[in-house]
Amino acid sequence: MLVQLATVAVVVAACVLVFVLLGIQQLRAAAETSALNIARTVAVDPQVRAAVAEISADPGTPRGADLRDAPLQDLAADVTARTGTLFVVITDDHGIRLAHPDPALLGQPVSTDFREVLAGNEVVTWQQGTLGVSARAKVPIWPPGAEGVRPANASPVGEVSVGFEPASVFDDLPALLGGVAAAAGAGVLLAAVAGIMLRRRWERLTLGLQPEELVALVQNQAAVLDGVGDGVVALDDDGVVRLCNEAARRMLGLEEPTGATLEQLGIAPAILAAARDGTASEGVVVGERVLYADAQPVRRGGRDLGIVLIIRDRTDVAALSERLDTVRAMTGALRVQRHEFANRLHVAVGMLDADRPGEAREFLGEQLHRGPVDYPVENIDRIGDSLLHALIGAHGLEAGERGVRVSVDPDSLLLAPLIEVEDVAAVLGNLVDNAVRAAVEGAPPRHVQIGCFGDGHDLVLTVADSGAGVAADIDLFSRGRRDAADIDRVHGLGVGLPLSRELARRRGGEVWLIAAGGTAPHTGAVFGARLHGVLGDVPAEDSPESGPAPDVFADRRDPTS
Repeated sequence: MLVQLATVAVVVAACVLVFVLLGIQQLRAAAETSALNIARTVAVDPQVRAAVAEISADPGTPRGADLRDAPLQDLAADVTARTGTLFVVITDDHGIRLAHPDPALLGQPVSTDFREVLAGNEVVTWQQGTLGVSARAKVPIWPPGAEGVRPANASPVGEVSVGFEPASVFDDLPALLGGVAAAAGAGVLLAAVAGIMLRRRWERLTLGLQPEELVALVQNQAAVLDGVGDGVVALDDDGVVRLCNEAARRMLGLEEPTGATLEQLGIAPAILAAARDGTASEGVVVGERVLYADAQPVRRGGRDLGIVLIIRDRTDVAALSERLDTVRAMTGALRVQRHEFANRLHVAVGMLDADRPGEAREFLGEQLHRGPVDYPVENIDRIGDSLLHALIGAHGLEAGERGVRVSVDPDSLLLAPLIEVEDVAAVLGNLVDNAVRAAVEGAPPRHVQIGCFGDGHDLVLTVADSGAGVAADIDLFSRGRRDAADIDRVHGLGVGLPLSRELARRRGGEVWLIAAGGTAPHTGAVFGARLHGVLGDVPAEDSPESGPAPDVFADRRDPTS
């Protein structure tokens, strides 16, 4: 602001100086023009021309006493009184004063050069004379009968000199200076007011930050936004996106979000609700990602500036959580096995302590024949892989605690071992958990049936429950967060199934809804899953003697079939 005011003051001062110089020059030019016009008027007067020509024709020098009451002296005095000039001087062709404001100088030569005027030229200048400095005009007097401004065959018979004193020339200068000063002051005042208003506006727009602070803020913002893995979206108080870093664009699938509202960008409703209420959202499935959004209002100086959305990608965390749940279930199953084996060992030790070795041997032989702890899962012996066997058994134990019977489809056949356990555990665990939840909500008897089939190196799973089925207007695999009314709470909270599908698709597989169910009692939804490349080779002793098994799932590869 100070620099602006100083600049305006310098410009105004320069303009004032120019206007003053022009005004003085104009006043000087006006005085010189007035003196010239008066001198010309006196010089062309017939009486003046005749009297001067007569005196110039006399070879002698006129006496001052004779000139004091002469007509030329009276005429000059009258012109001086009427025009306000400093002097009107008339001379003959030798520069002798014939009329002068000071009668004592009559008959004497003038103090200034008169040769150029007597040569027939008009002279306008500022000179120092007996009456002081003046703006004066000198005009030649031509003899009677000579016509034109400068007759060809005539010589001047005298001159007329008219002068204005400086005080009279610059009488209008104070008024001129006052006007210029008033205009200059008004200009500086206007610039000061405009500068103050502009400064206040900039302070409002920049929140009181100085230019150096703004530069540092931009540098820090670029470093922070480009250096964090979380997405950052800044909204103004009208809900318009003003800033969106690259991480947020990638997570939300946006290209050019700046300048648009979240509604116009098609953001998931849960994120819109979080931005509107300034709260945190639950896991939201956007495209192939599970996102969490945290909205924080921004205020400075008691003024609401908008909202900042922090977007975090929790896809890998959610996948690990699903796998952790499966590991927890298997850990529980192993704990049950350990407890059951401990009980059996206590029975054997008790028989030996009672000196009944024969019965102890028979009991241990029976346990050896029966194998490990029996899971409460019908047809679980159809599962050849020990890890998948334990996984299904663990889910069967947990489901039994909730009153749901888990069984394996009698048509199941799995000879090849699992080589990718994590994804299988996550997908199967999520489908079974949803099926158990649906069965619990349904009427008894409650059951869940799991089908496991080997198709080359692919594992095909089917999970059916006895619940009420899936409503026709609900898309469980919707790409994007659904409103609370659109979530099937029985079959999940809207994250597990899309995540399971994503895990399967990463391997070239698929998860799909085979049947919505609900058309008959105890016929709930049926889900299918194909996990590509998770099975190893079938052991040689388990291979069918007739050669490779036919591709019995050729008609099931299309999820829509």
